[in-house]
Amino acid sequence: MSTISGGFFQFSPVFGEVQRNLETILNAIHAFEGHLLVFPELALSGYQFLSKEEVRELAEDIPSGPTIKALEEAVRGRDLHVVVGLAEREHDRIYNSAVLIGPKGYIGTYRKTHLFFEETLWFAPGDTGFLVWDIGKAKVGLLVCFDWFFPEAARSLAIKGADILCHPSNLVLPYCPDAMVTRCLENGVFAITANRVGREQRGEKPALPFIGMSEMVAPDGRILCRSSQKDEEFGLYEMDMAEARNKRINPYNDLLKDRRPEWYVL
Repeated sequence: MSTISGGFFQFSPVFGEVQRNLETILNAIHAFEGHLLVFPELALSGYQFLSKEEVRELAEDIPSGPTIKALEEAVRGRDLHVVVGLAEREHDRIYNSAVLIGPKGYIGTYRKTHLFFEETLWFAPGDTGFLVWDIGKAKVGLLVCFDWFFPEAARSLAIKGADILCHPSNLVLPYCPDAMVTRCLENGVFAITANRVGREQRGEKPALPFIGMSEMVAPDGRILCRSSQKDEEFGLYEMDMAEARNKRINPYNDLLKDRRPEWYVL
């Protein structure tokens, strides 16, 4: 039996206070007792930007940036992998990204493919494609927030062998927590959605209230744990990878082998 204890940390990042948010994340890492921990989207910077200059100032190079180094040090030598959302700077482009860091340091970066609302003003569309990494106990694939809305994203990760979808988010729409049940059912995977809580209102913009409800969902659609809409919380659950690797629905049907891609519109 191959099991892994995974979870999320739901909190309210303070806009622009990267060091303060980093300390909150580091404290959560030190307190966590599982093997895989997912944090929200843009967990270091906050979300509601006012200008490209502000985004650039709060972004950092990956993997050479200072917060990546701090995260590496926090995880180093532990039987732990973490996924953290942050703004990534690469030359003249800024991406809404998520990084995977493990016991030996930085592993990889996923850049958000489907940008939501004003993100289209600040960020370049992601160019990494959908990536899967083998972390020993499981294979993990990364999505960021609005990627959930596009079933092709989760399906791409499932086809590439992901057991667990790690999903940093800043959700303001109410649909995702229930929709992830379908994403897991249709792909036979686990999902860890790490959302944020709190409210941001900057400049003359309308306030953004984040919905919380971070959750873990099983391949059969069971909601393993779901957090509140307002509180800072951990989620933690033991996942059996045999559930994600058995794609059979019954003796006659297999989720992935029964696909008929020659008939799908591309």
